[in-house]
Amino acid sequence: MSMTSMVVLGLSIALVLLLLGAFLATLRQDRRGRAGTPPPAVGTAPAESPMPAPTSGPVSAPVPVPSTVPPNMPPSVTGQVGADYTDPRTLRVGDRIEVQGSPARVLGAMHVSCQGQQWTEFLLRDGARRRQWLSVEVQAGDPPHLVVLLWTEVPTQGMVPAKHMLIMEGVEFFPVERGTAAFRSEGDTDYPDRGLLDFADYRAGDGRLLSFERVQGGSWTASYAQPLPPGSISIIRRAS
Repeated sequence: MSMTSMVVLGLSIALVLLLLGAFLATLRQDRRGRAGTPPPAVGTAPAESPMPAPTSGPVSAPVPVPSTVPPNMPPSVTGQVGADYTDPRTLRVGDRIEVQGSPARVLGAMHVSCQGQQWTEFLLRDGARRRQWLSVEVQAGDPPHLVVLLWTEVPTQGMVPAKHMLIMEGVEFFPVERGTAAFRSEGDTDYPDRGLLDFADYRAGDGRLLSFERVQGGSWTASYAQPLPPGSISIIRRAS
């Protein structure tokens, strides 16, 4: 081997040793630096409070449900009936009375019952000798309330009570109740002493009431109802 080759080989070996030493020194320094620096703490994410349920606006009171009782129905009896005004349940055949200030006489009465429900229909004759029926009924509720209706007959023109909506004088009426009731009559009613009465009741959108009635075997009659508030009836003279 020549002198030049030996010199080159020696320099190469020296360079390799120098680079190796520098690498080892750097590696030891890096290890010391890593050992002196504490590892970063592993934190726990704070618990998130539950999000409130989304709302479309401020919370408001429940919307009140409108009553199904027509606005023109008479008010409930509050216990003053018979004290502050006449109790129409005490009417008797032959009484002379006033209905909203107009004189009338009780000609007869029909005592009606249907499935445990009872009411009385009084036949009146006013000063113009016009006949009208006055119905008096205690309807269930809390408390029970007295309903008094004055009926005015309307011509049916052969109409029979439909099971669905019907039109009377251009007004739409919808069925409320229908059935057959037993009755007992007294005085002048133009009806038998006892029998069965078919009825069909309707109500218009504005609260007006319409009723069809017939004694079984007879023809249908129809009447509009006018609700009477307490105090509408007064007794002028009792029947002897």
